[in-house]
Amino acid sequence: MEDQLKQDFTRRLSQCNSGEMIVIMYEILFAYMDDAKKAYAGDRHDEMKEAVRKSQNVLDELIHSLDFTYDLSANLYALYVYCKNELARTLYQNGLDGLEEAEKILRRLYRSFSEVAKQDTSGPIMQNTQQVYAGMTYAKGVLNENYMDEDNQRGFFV
Repeated sequence: MEDQLKQDFTRRLSQCNSGEMIVIMYEILFAYMDDAKKAYAGDRHDEMKEAVRKSQNVLDELIHSLDFTYDLSANLYALYVYCKNELARTLYQNGLDGLEEAEKILRRLYRSFSEVAKQDTSGPIMQNTQQVYAGMTYAKGVLNENYMDEDNQRGFFV
């Protein structure tokens, strides 16, 4: 994953609420899947395997985020385990069939979670973070982001 994309995910995670967090986790998962496809196309099998393992790690995080007090969580758990097994099939067959099958299922779930996240009006999960302001300044057609650090009391105190 490119450094710029990592920075973008980090910034978004620092400002998101719980619904948006799941959506961002899916986007991270898809970024790793894209990395695996690019590595496979370039005949870089070690990089492909590493990207698939990172995809499996994101799936593990999605599994751990399930709240089993809701009946839907059992269905999501089964789908996540199936997708994780398909990614494992990608590793041992050294092909993209399993990855494409998992991605097809996960894209559908992503669209559903995206719609639900739009309805989530809760506040950000992380407190005491830098505020990010985006706007059109000093450059035509370029979006500039500014980090405002007015609070020097940010972070942990020992």
